[in-house]
Amino acid sequence: MNGFSYALSTAWQLIVSVDPALMAIVARSLSVSATACVLACTFGLVLGAWLGTARFAGRDAVLTVLNTFLALPSVVVGLVIYLLLSRSGPLGFLGWLFSFKAMVLAQTVLVLPMVTALTRQVVEDADRAHGEQLRSLGAGTLRRSLLLVADERYALLTVLIAAFGRAVSEVGAVMVVGGNIDGFTRVMTTAIALETSKGDLPLAVALGIVLLLVVLVLNALISVVRRWRERVDGGAADLPHATRGITA
Repeated sequence: MNGFSYALSTAWQLIVSVDPALMAIVARSLSVSATACVLACTFGLVLGAWLGTARFAGRDAVLTVLNTFLALPSVVVGLVIYLLLSRSGPLGFLGWLFSFKAMVLAQTVLVLPMVTALTRQVVEDADRAHGEQLRSLGAGTLRRSLLLVADERYALLTVLIAAFGRAVSEVGAVMVVGGNIDGFTRVMTTAIALETSKGDLPLAVALGIVLLLVVLVLNALISVVRRWRERVDGGAADLPHATRGITA
């Protein structure tokens, strides 16, 4: 019990005193996850919106593969990226292994299926409810996708926040491809694992508290966005924003 109290009190002192080593790890972790989310969301929103409205042969097979990737273990993603970026791998010439770029790539690959699948579901549900109306106004597949994304922006914003939460709390992939190098590739999750194994519990507890606070803030943002969406939309069943400017 004394060890627990010591670790907790010391961890709190590290946070309150804005310990440089602690803040460096936190900043690096947030930077990696934010960069990965920007990349994943850039491609995931477009691909998900298209899958939500397009109908083509083999679509069910594509969705099955996409949903399978949602359950892909992070260490498997890390292993694949490691093999690609290793010196003997096809992308070894880039020299990215055990670097910031490798961690961003791993988290992007990990988060991309989540963003794509959730965006596809949101857009497909909206298309099922309002697609006929948009088609009657002359909107094709591409324009319908864009309009539905714009109209479901609040729901998709929660997807982006959830994606960041998934990225920042991930440990397996970044540890495999980043190497957990102090001062270069050590992020919150990998540092917690290392410091715990070394017995440096105060730093591990401090990082754990900061990580929990980050996740708490993300969940609070999701709740705020949902309430904001309900207040703005007012539960309307039509598409006042999406249909604006479309001529029959």
